[in-house]
This record gives sequence, structure tokens and C-alpha cells, in this order.
Amino acid sequence: MSEATAVLLMAYGTPRNLEEVEPYYRSIRGGRAPTQEEVRDLTERYRKVGGKTPMLEITQEVKERLERRLNAEGGPYHVYVGMKHWHPFVQEAVERAAAEGVERLIGLPLTPHYSEMSIGGYRSAVMDALGSLPHRFPVSFVESWYANPLFIEAIAQRILEATRGFPSADLASIEVVFSAHSLPRRIKQWNDLYPEELRRSCEAVAKAAGLASWRFTFQSAGHTREPWLGPDIMETLGLGELGKAGKQVLMVPIGFVTDNLEILFDIDVEAQELAKELGVHLRRTETLNAHSEFIEALADIVLHGTGARVVALDIQGQEP
Repeated sequence: MSEATAVLLMAYGTPRNLEEVEPYYRSIRGGRAPTQEEVRDLTERYRKVGGKTPMLEITQEVKERLERRLNAEGGPYHVYVGMKHWHPFVQEAVERAAAEGVERLIGLPLTPHYSEMSIGGYRSAVMDALGSLPHRFPVSFVESWYANPLFIEAIAQRILEATRGFPSADLASIEVVFSAHSLPRRIKQWNDLYPEELRRSCEAVAKAAGLASWRFTFQSAGHTREPWLGPDIMETLGLGELGKAGKQVLMVPIGFVTDNLEILFDIDVEAQELAKELGVHLRRTETLNAHSEFIEALADIVLHGTGARVVALDIQGQEP
């Protein structure tokens, strides 16, 4: 009998309704209570996108489609969903996998690029979950997968498709701006791989899409006192040639694979409002979500490790 393999898809987490915003925010803050002003601000952002985002439902659909795809190749494979900051937590997913008798686990964060601050958090969550189990099993952990050729091609195709929605569909007349979630600047002191992986990722996609030029910006910086990586998307849009009336700008949020608050509010609401004030025609590429191209890319990563960096965690949940 073949050994059952668990694939743990991990994402940041999202509140399922407005009542969950405050405890969700508390989880993000490591158990520290946010101020009432911070809760009101985040609640209003969710309210403006309909009270919740579809991130959890989309991730569940990815899970179901990926499980079918993997089992078409053999198996058995069981795919689980675990969130870093809300239900179902990573701990819950690992415990369920153990209870269902899986023999090994592949941890796969739905974040293409590595940073110790973000991906390291997923790895720690998996290790903590393993540490609480009476029976532990081998774990392979995918640290990054931005170089997967199917992922690169999927983003490139999204760019070409999005250009058709501009008044002038000529790619040369459209300013293409890649974006990813900002992180505190202190990651540079660690020689963190995040900025370099983002650069390489954008270069690969730009080449595949045939872009002669492109820009990069960060977005969605946290509301903290410390400085974050920039320039920010609002600064990029509002300053220089890009912010002139009549400009055509295509946002490519390459750091995100699922419709979440950073997509639906930060780009679709906040950045769009600024673009309209400036007279800029702003569009963004469609998010990969649970589309077949993305499922194929994830299957390729799980089955073959193509374009991925994978580390082995021992049964104690520590890197050897």
C-alpha cells in the first residue's frame, strides 16, 4: 500500500465576518490587543470590500482541485488548508493530517517569494504543530517557488490578457508596475532573500511577456512606527511621469496569488481612487486564484519540485 502524503497549503488568514476582525487582528499582533482606532480602520477596509474577502473559499477550492490533480498522478495525496493567523490554523490542519494517518507532509505556503519574516513564520507554525504530536512524520517544506516556469508563464499571460482592456492595447504604451507586500526595512540587515527573489521573479515574467520596460513598487505596508520597504504603490502612482493624466498603468501584484484585502482594497479601492483623481487609467492583472494554470503550477511543485527551493525538516520539526 502506498504511503499517504499530506500537502499543507498555507496562507495568511482572513476574518470570515466583521465580528472576527478584532480577534484576527489580535492574532496578527501576536496576542497583543490592537487599539480601537486600528480595529475600526481594518473593519472599514473589510466593509468596503463587502465585509469579507473570498481568500478562504478560494484556498479551499485550490485544495480540492489540487488534490484531484495530484491523485490523478498516483498517490494517495491528501491536501489540507492551514492559516497562519485565523481558522483553520496550521496547528489544526497538521493535527487533522496526523489523525487521518498521513505518513509524510509537504508544507507549501501560497507565497512565491521567500522572506524569513513571512515564510519563516509558516515554517515555525509547522514545527510548533509537529512538536505537539505524539507521532511525528517527515516534512518537506517549500521555501520559495517563484522560479516555477508554469507560474512565470501564468503571470505573463495575465499581463497580455489585461492589456486588451486599455483604450490603447499597445503594450509599449502601457506602464507595467509589479508589486508585492512590503516588509520592515530591517530585513535588509539580515541579507534577506526577499528583494532579490522579487527582482528575479519580475525579470523572468517580463521576459516571458515581452516587456521592454517595467517598474516595481511595494504595497500594503503595516501601520507601525518602523520604516518599511518602499516606494509604496501610492507614492509610485502619485509622483513623476506615472501620475500624469492620460497615462495607462497596469498593476501586476506578483507577490499575491489569491484575492485578499491587499488586492481588493489596496489596489481595487485605494489605488483606483488615486488614479481617478490623477486621470490615470489603472488596471490590474487577474489574480491566479483557483484557475487551472495555477493548479498545474502547484502540482508541478509538489510532484517534481520544479523551480522550487525545498528544505527537509526532521521529525522533531527542526531543520537538519
